[in-house]
Amino acid sequence: MQAASAAFAEELHDTGVTVIAGRTVGRRGFLLGLGGAGAALALAACSSNSSGSSPDSRAGTATAMATTGSRYTGDLKVVALAVALENQAVGAYQAALNAAQAGRLGTVPAAVGTFITTAMSQHQDHAKAWNAVLTGAGVPAITGVPLSNQAATTEALGNAGTVADVAKLALELENQAAETYLFAAGNVASSGGIATAASIAPVEAMHAAVLGFVLGRYPVPDSFLGTDKAASTSLLTV
Repeated sequence: MQAASAAFAEELHDTGVTVIAGRTVGRRGFLLGLGGAGAALALAACSSNSSGSSPDSRAGTATAMATTGSRYTGDLKVVALAVALENQAVGAYQAALNAAQAGRLGTVPAAVGTFITTAMSQHQDHAKAWNAVLTGAGVPAITGVPLSNQAATTEALGNAGTVADVAKLALELENQAAETYLFAAGNVASSGGIATAASIAPVEAMHAAVLGFVLGRYPVPDSFLGTDKAASTSLLTV
């Protein structure tokens, strides 16, 4: 994965910022303008079920909040989105650990605790790989979670009161990441970018499978990984 990231950065450095090679206008538009709403709305629904109120996660605010004149364009915008999603997942798992240690989630099985720490570490590795692409292409690394749905995500996590609540929220984030990378693998122009996305997407899907099992669901419910839950680059606020 590190080799693929380096290759991707080198391609971008040599050729300038590439553009998204969408298969069709509709699919390209999905990633650049329409995706990401599903996870935000699902997070709101999970929070509503556990607390009686839902955070304001309307995806319509995403485009308005996206910064104009961003230095992250073309393939680099997708890479920046990937880092932000990874950082969001790291923060979510850290919040879950904090809640568990504070006794706010009830009894937490040891296996669940191990999964959380392992998944968090892997998301940190993914963020480093994607950030290496950005810095290798001469643009700043992404720090924090510059996503317009982060406040809704944080609120939903704060309202979680059981292991199941946290698992549902984490499952939405994992599915979103996996499907975003699947879409990226078929639409970015760089072979290195494709390889990086393709090497990470299966790991996110495996995280989702474990979370499904924790929730008592069949861990692999679909024959094929979709893209309807992929995040939109319009969620970026940088």
